[in-house]
Amino acid sequence: MTRVVITGMGAVSPNGNGVKAFIANTFAGKVGIKAISKFDASQTGITVAGEVDDFDPSLVVGKKAARRMDLYSQYAVQTAVEAAEMAGINPENTTSEEMGVIYGSGIGGLTTIQEQVIKMHEKGPKRVKPLFVPMAISNMAAGNIAIRLQAKNICTSITTACASATNAIGEAYRQIKAGRAQVMISGGAEASVNEIGISGFAALTALSTTADPKRASLPFDQNRNGFVLGEGAGTLVLESLEHAQARGAQILGEIVGYGATCDAYHITSPDPTGAGAKRAMAQAVEEAQIKPEQVGYINAHGTATHANDSGEAQAISQLFGAKVLVSSTKGMTGHLLGAAGAIEAVITVASLNQGKLPRNVGCFDQDPECSINLVDKATQNTQVEYALSNSFGFGGHNAVLAFRKWHN
Repeated sequence: MTRVVITGMGAVSPNGNGVKAFIANTFAGKVGIKAISKFDASQTGITVAGEVDDFDPSLVVGKKAARRMDLYSQYAVQTAVEAAEMAGINPENTTSEEMGVIYGSGIGGLTTIQEQVIKMHEKGPKRVKPLFVPMAISNMAAGNIAIRLQAKNICTSITTACASATNAIGEAYRQIKAGRAQVMISGGAEASVNEIGISGFAALTALSTTADPKRASLPFDQNRNGFVLGEGAGTLVLESLEHAQARGAQILGEIVGYGATCDAYHITSPDPTGAGAKRAMAQAVEEAQIKPEQVGYINAHGTATHANDSGEAQAISQLFGAKVLVSSTKGMTGHLLGAAGAIEAVITVASLNQGKLPRNVGCFDQDPECSINLVDKATQNTQVEYALSNSFGFGGHNAVLAFRKWHN
């Protein structure tokens, strides 16, 4: 069976614009959550979010192209170009027909939808932007990436709420494993830090109302009170091992397993027993052909909502016991919804590659219900062979990736 490796990565995150900055800042424990500046949020009851800093679409996406894309697509294209450049993918070593795109977004062009609905309401239907539809729909991150990189194999999109990017990467992995493509560009993008995004999640009482950015997102803390909405994108270049070695690519890590299940329990709440999450992790471990005790680190979904953290911790404890090291990086980035699994896959691969783990920032007083072994300063410089990255979404979607440290 074909082995699948990672040869390039890109990221735009609240705590780092560009993959090198994101990885360095995450390992340093830098919190990218900050006071909302994109709009006046005073009436929403929410004061902080994971906003991306210093994003200039003209630098990579291009001014003309950016005018035809919602912000989520701009994030996607920038990270895809960054990942492809790191991988060294070009027409001389990869044909268009053997390279595809599977990309995720939980919502798609929400900023465009918000702006154009307001314009229609205030100025009439004739004033709606001609490119409203191709800017708003959730498949256009994949489409724009394919156009930019000339990827002519499968091009499709995954929308499974907060599991979108992890499902996308998992399905891209399967595409190569089955021999249908040699290279896949995969990940997820989201840009929902706007009035309707914040207001919608606030109406669900899903968001933290804490004003202090360093105490707003508290994964596995007993005082956690909701997630912090974030934005950004992450992209991985996946290749068959044979293709990567033939062109002399630098290999960053290997994907060895993928699990996907459904809770079939509730539209927003996860199964409190964590049964679906546990089965997804077990599937990823089984496909990797390893035992649970060989998994050294889990990048948890860890949203800092009461239901998610307790159920996920229960599932981890049941399957892996108390030894495995666990952290959620959402204490630093907030929750990027459909892009969360992408930036978390990036940091998980970097963890294996660099021999250090991201700390569980934001847990000041660990909840007894979450009796897992959280990464701290004492354990962050731990080298592990296998790691998982978990993502769970509204609708009961559970997706898990298993990664292996690359050995030359």
